[in-house]
Amino acid sequence: MNSKICELLDIEFPLVAFTHCRDVVVAVSKAGGCGVLGAVGMSPEQLEKELTWIDEHIDGKPYGVDVLIPNKMVDQSEKFDAEKLKGMIPQEYADFRADVLENHDIEASELRTIDTAGSSFAANTKADGAKALLDVAFSHPIKLIANALGVPPDWMLEMGKENDVKVAALLGTAQHAINQVKAGVDILVVSGTEAGGHCGSVSTMVLIPEVYEAIQPYGDTPILAAGGIVTGKQMAAAMTMGASGAWCGSVWLTTVESEVPPVIKEKMVAANSSQTTRSRSRTGKHSRQLVSPWTQAWESEQAPDPLPMPLQPMVAEPALQKVAKLAEGGHDGARDLATYWVGQGVGLMNQSISASDVVQEFKEDFVEAYERLTGFVS
Repeated sequence: MNSKICELLDIEFPLVAFTHCRDVVVAVSKAGGCGVLGAVGMSPEQLEKELTWIDEHIDGKPYGVDVLIPNKMVDQSEKFDAEKLKGMIPQEYADFRADVLENHDIEASELRTIDTAGSSFAANTKADGAKALLDVAFSHPIKLIANALGVPPDWMLEMGKENDVKVAALLGTAQHAINQVKAGVDILVVSGTEAGGHCGSVSTMVLIPEVYEAIQPYGDTPILAAGGIVTGKQMAAAMTMGASGAWCGSVWLTTVESEVPPVIKEKMVAANSSQTTRSRSRTGKHSRQLVSPWTQAWESEQAPDPLPMPLQPMVAEPALQKVAKLAEGGHDGARDLATYWVGQGVGLMNQSISASDVVQEFKEDFVEAYERLTGFVS
């Protein structure tokens, strides 16, 4: 396709897949798009194993890696200290998470003690932790590196230039887009509020043309539209508004290859677009996820206000990991509580097919949308 994204990433179809599953990365790239592996939850050693496996299976096709280096986070300028972070979490948060599980017949006495579990997220979002991941990533033939929750640090942009790797940045407002362009990023991932995971409050339909117009005085940096996009028709619509392609995350969660547990896949396939919520209960920043009694509990009057990042993940992740394990074992209360990040496009995700078939459906759907649009012009 005649797209700046295809040119920059050397791909056939401007569809970029964010995923935590190496199998999805390979399938999407081999189908003509570009898979991007989310690395923030991995150790450098684990990332090395994942990327080595990808290199061995991707047949030389382009792929990328995604990290998360927030510009604003508690203790961000300090050296990582898990014990110090643990000491910043009040006891009421441990008691609240345990209460939520116990209200669903899950024994959770161990969760009433704050420990350093869940602190790997904090370590990897610090400059040193992120750089350790990027050192691994740049030792492999990646084509793209992406960052969320702020302008990539100068050293990350320099690493991209030195290694001829394009740097992308996720954002949710026009002003943030201008800041990213001025900083020198190569690709803007413009994410509307419909998106799964961290997202802002402006809809994709409004945000794409707003960002496109806002950045023109500073340069026509290519845009990947994100947020609720799970079909080629939506992708085509975004490209008529100024995008050069699409960045999708949620649509891969229900694929055959996805790392998501079967109980979550079942929930997603059955869910409609109203059954997600934008909540701070998991990371401390607003992120969209499936509604469940866990997310609802954190919205109740009895709930403490979610802590800022990276403290809230230290509260939430140990509890949710326990829930996920029990849910897969068939525990009814855990299955009810189970949640995961997903966008409002979940209402259109009604089947489980392979990731390569998803790419093919995007292509066919895109062509249908293009033909329909041109049919309006006499």
